[in-house]
Amino acid sequence: MSSDERIALFLDYENLAIGAREGLGIPEFDFAPIADALAERGRVVARRAYADWSSFGEDRRLLTRAQVELIEMPQRMGGSRKNAADIKMAVDAVEMAYERAFITTFAIGTGDSDFTPLVHKLRELDKKVIGIGVASSTSALLPPACDEFLFYDRLPGVDAAPVPRRARGLSSRSNRAAPRLVTPAPAEDTREEPVKEPDAVEAPATPDTDVSALITQTLAGLARHSDGPVLASTLKRAILRKDPTFDEADEGFRGFGELLRHLEGRRVVALREGSGRGDPEVAFPEGTADQDAFGLLVDVVRDLQSRGGAPPLSGLKNQLRKHTPGFSEKRYGFNTFLSFVKAARARDLLTMRWDDESGDYLLSVVG
Repeated sequence: MSSDERIALFLDYENLAIGAREGLGIPEFDFAPIADALAERGRVVARRAYADWSSFGEDRRLLTRAQVELIEMPQRMGGSRKNAADIKMAVDAVEMAYERAFITTFAIGTGDSDFTPLVHKLRELDKKVIGIGVASSTSALLPPACDEFLFYDRLPGVDAAPVPRRARGLSSRSNRAAPRLVTPAPAEDTREEPVKEPDAVEAPATPDTDVSALITQTLAGLARHSDGPVLASTLKRAILRKDPTFDEADEGFRGFGELLRHLEGRRVVALREGSGRGDPEVAFPEGTADQDAFGLLVDVVRDLQSRGGAPPLSGLKNQLRKHTPGFSEKRYGFNTFLSFVKAARARDLLTMRWDDESGDYLLSVVG
């Protein structure tokens, strides 16, 4: 049997959806970033979401397409309705832990501290627990109880515009003697890639850049939480968990190894001999392609700075694409454009200053 983690996902959907709407300004909850994050960690063998689905019509259709089992919890019975949903989800999770010993990991999507006892029980049963929640509506009691906690706001692919704190309110589900909430991370950490300028047109991606982005984004995710080198076989399994239709033959390659060698030739990845024959270690090249990307960023910021002062982060990616059509930070292993710019700051190439008046970062070239 594969050594991959086998994951069961349980979503307290109303808590997540309302938290995303009120804390992040997201009208429709996007499940895909959660699916991708878990695919990098193992095989998701069960997916269940609990809610009164009469209140989430469009979400219901999207989750069904994502192979999530929808558990109906009618919410028309006064104050006891919330506890009924919580109890049902907790009972189902513990029952699955006892009946399906092959499941190694439980992913619990909620910010509600009421699920802390469930997390403790699952860990007593020798199960790893991954928590998932929106930062602004997650109880401070929950993350420390988990083996790992993923803030939805910070997952790659979440296009969030954090709502100012004074505009935030607790959902109706959190009004009962709510525990202290986790203090939302500063804008520097929670702000995702800014909305693109409406008049800017992105260059269409070619199949090669599409597959490069998929491979590098998956490789970056595996490298972040892996204890050792990432093998080509591990990378391929993670990619297939994200996209079961992936086939390197569609890109003109006879095997995954040939595709990786092609990308190595283009300085996208670096290959080293692995522990098994024909299963090399895959990593990012050092000081090669990403230096070209950082050089492009610095040149564009310097040019904009000379013409009108420190340019804002918003719209900057489109400026790079005017010089290099099809530019994508994902090709270099960065999940968002913001993380790419932060990497340039960490290398002392740029400075980033938050400007309250514009609600954006202003960038300057160092030196």
